[in-house]
Amino acid sequence: MDKKTIRDIDVNGKRVLVRVDFNVPLDEKTGKITDDSRIRATLPTIEYLIDRGARVILASHLGRPEGKVVDKLRLTVIAQRLSQILGKQVGVTKNCIGSETKKSVASLKSSDVLFLENLRFHSAEERDSAVFARALANLADIYVNDAFGTSHRSHASIVKVTEYLPSVAGLLLEKELKTLGSILENPAHPFGGLLGGAKVSDKVGMLKNILNRVGSLLIGGGMAATFLKAKSYEVGLSLIEADRLDTAVGLMEKASRNGVRLLLPVDVIVADGLDAEAKVKVVSIENISPRLRIVDIGPQTIKNFSEELRKCKTIFWNGPMGIYEKPQFAKGTKAMARLLAGLDATTIIGGGSTAEIVIEMKLADRITFVSTGGGATLRFLSGKTLPGVETLLDKEA
Repeated sequence: MDKKTIRDIDVNGKRVLVRVDFNVPLDEKTGKITDDSRIRATLPTIEYLIDRGARVILASHLGRPEGKVVDKLRLTVIAQRLSQILGKQVGVTKNCIGSETKKSVASLKSSDVLFLENLRFHSAEERDSAVFARALANLADIYVNDAFGTSHRSHASIVKVTEYLPSVAGLLLEKELKTLGSILENPAHPFGGLLGGAKVSDKVGMLKNILNRVGSLLIGGGMAATFLKAKSYEVGLSLIEADRLDTAVGLMEKASRNGVRLLLPVDVIVADGLDAEAKVKVVSIENISPRLRIVDIGPQTIKNFSEELRKCKTIFWNGPMGIYEKPQFAKGTKAMARLLAGLDATTIIGGGSTAEIVIEMKLADRITFVSTGGGATLRFLSGKTLPGVETLLDKEA
């Protein structure tokens, strides 16, 4: 972590623009927040700034309004939740830029907190617009990036704004980089990777990078079907990435050369559909019907994966083991979550849907670290730089 953080600057009385990632899930019917963990993850930064008398201006996106004002994606509900958590009023501007917003910011006193309205109501945000970034920068004296989950995006509030303000990392961003960096640089061995989710293509860079570091790699979820197909198994109606079969072969060969134990499912749950009435059964990978699809890992695979992971001192997990949104196809994913929560090891969850699962199961406090990233985590573990981190001020040597 060679970037300056809020600890390295004087924030007292300053207007501090904090980019947060409060893109939280909302109930479609009620519009209420169903999981506020991303809000709570940023509390150390917000409270640090409040305690030191900063005038805090929070900026975030919510959903995909595509440059239009969408009332159900206003940040009022998020500001209300943050007000409850902080025990102090957090207002929301009607727009994230403009003369009215400037007035609202000008009225802030030390330790006040104000939320700017949804950044993505302006298409200029996702275009990394210099004009939009300058308008945001004009509201503040200092910029803080605490939005790890969007730091892989070259958006105006993430990258371009840093050209106009002294820019440092928040405490969550620092924690993410240090924790994820530790599994690349000095993980306790044995180190195991547990990967699932739908696509191999999303994880190729990370797979190539961590194959130089892990002792074992366990692959489930939809991506396992592509690996099984690459080994000439019948996978029925399972979705595979035909253009990634050679990639899967190459990854398996690299694992073999590196002495990495690569575990694929030996049995799976197959189904004739994806609805609640679907007929399901357990079959070995040699006996998958052309008319059925893989929906989860099987009981013997759960046992094999569990035995391997119990040997590990460090485990990184990203991606569900099956179509976890359907309760009847979630057994493998839930078994892995319960296993990791009970291990005496460093366990790191790589954000996205995997984080949502352990939070929903109320197991997050038994995991060493649950990343707020998704795409950012995968990019970072691929060994690539994050645009939103690169532009922050370096620490003096």
